[in-house]
Amino acid sequence: MSIDQHSRDTSPNLEFLTFTLGQENYGVDILTVREIRGWEKIRELHDTPVFVKGVLDLRGSIVPIIDLRIRFNVDNYEYNATTVIIVLAIEDGGGMMGVVVDSVSDVLSVNPADIKKTPSLGSKINTDYVRGMITVDENMVMLVETGKLLDTETFDVLSKLEGVA
Repeated sequence: MSIDQHSRDTSPNLEFLTFTLGQENYGVDILTVREIRGWEKIRELHDTPVFVKGVLDLRGSIVPIIDLRIRFNVDNYEYNATTVIIVLAIEDGGGMMGVVVDSVSDVLSVNPADIKKTPSLGSKINTDYVRGMITVDENMVMLVETGKLLDTETFDVLSKLEGVA
């Protein structure tokens, strides 16, 4: 009896670093993660979107820092011992950015065939930066498309700042 090759997906698994924002679980492609840092004071900037917390000098590179809790409208967030900054390479090869999250959870290995398309949630909820969703132990994990968290124009302005950190 032969195994039907079409009945199983032989694509290599993808790996995602999972983290929490409030009570929700999210994940980013592990290949984009450059560093995980504890929360630290960063150089605040004026006249930027409220979710852009500022910039950090990371070994000579100016890295914009986005608070994903604000970006995703998570209620009642605070900066504490588990708050971290995940430094990510932008998927388009355009530099780095940091994202503030409540805590880092685990590395999740995912078969690409198991990633579900993000449902349309109406015009008031922005799902542009969601790559898809996966169910793990009866919990939903939203997979984030990091290159879409910050529009290109804002990212370019923030990443070219010199001497501000």
